[in-house]
Amino acid sequence: MSDVVEPGFVRVRLDLAYDGKDFSGWAKQTSRRTVQGEIEDALRTVTRSTRTYDLAVAGRTDAGVHARGQVAHVDLPAEVWAEHAEKLLRRMAGRMAPDVRIRRIEEAPAGFNARFSALWRRYAYRVADRPGGVDPLIRGHVLWHDRPLDVGAMNEAAARMTGEHDFAAYCKKREGATTIRTLQKLSWVRDEASGIMTATVQADAFCHNMVRALIGAALFVGDGRRPAAWPAEVLAARVRDPGVHVVRPHGLTLEEVAYPADELLAARAVEARNVRTLPGAGCC
Repeated sequence: MSDVVEPGFVRVRLDLAYDGKDFSGWAKQTSRRTVQGEIEDALRTVTRSTRTYDLAVAGRTDAGVHARGQVAHVDLPAEVWAEHAEKLLRRMAGRMAPDVRIRRIEEAPAGFNARFSALWRRYAYRVADRPGGVDPLIRGHVLWHDRPLDVGAMNEAAARMTGEHDFAAYCKKREGATTIRTLQKLSWVRDEASGIMTATVQADAFCHNMVRALIGAALFVGDGRRPAAWPAEVLAARVRDPGVHVVRPHGLTLEEVAYPADELLAARAVEARNVRTLPGAGCC
């Protein structure tokens, strides 16, 4: 989707949240229930439109992954936006299932692109390691690990992973897509009352399976099966390691997407599309 809005259309920003349990991810599919498909169907119905208006999203979450701070945009005909803007949020809520909610709908500033204008995405992954398992009331959002975990060791390993790297070892490769990312934050905190450990994972962008692979490597360090240096060694190798386990999706939540000031949105979208290479890397 272009950063330039076609004449006669208005770009609209949607801030939304969803429980990923019953969705086959964000991206619409012909025969499966998806977040994109759910919202686009509802939008077509409430605006009484004969066509579907395609959504673009900040982060295409996988099946079973949740979101609290997802951001999307859609280009609507100006007359459709003028007619429905004031009541669109309430009407969408009445049309959609309760496991997906739009929190805010507003006209986007010039140059806004939900995907390419983003500065960073922040995810949280939640894990419990108490012998009795996870509180059944939150089991859909917390992974149970059946061995005690050392948060100190996990943070020691995490400190070696931040910065700009080629994360090919932690990504499912997609043809023509770069795996170079800047991992801005990776840290673990244990809540002593509940025993739940939360990993904060923030980067300018993520490649497929990257967060869940990073978490899988951390858990092997935390339970003592691997040394703290191992995840960074895997990273440096730049090839998928069969020892890296991609953890289950239900512990993962997209918490926040950040954008620059309005006057910098367009420039950021251009920058994000540039092909990335690491310093000193050859072109071929």
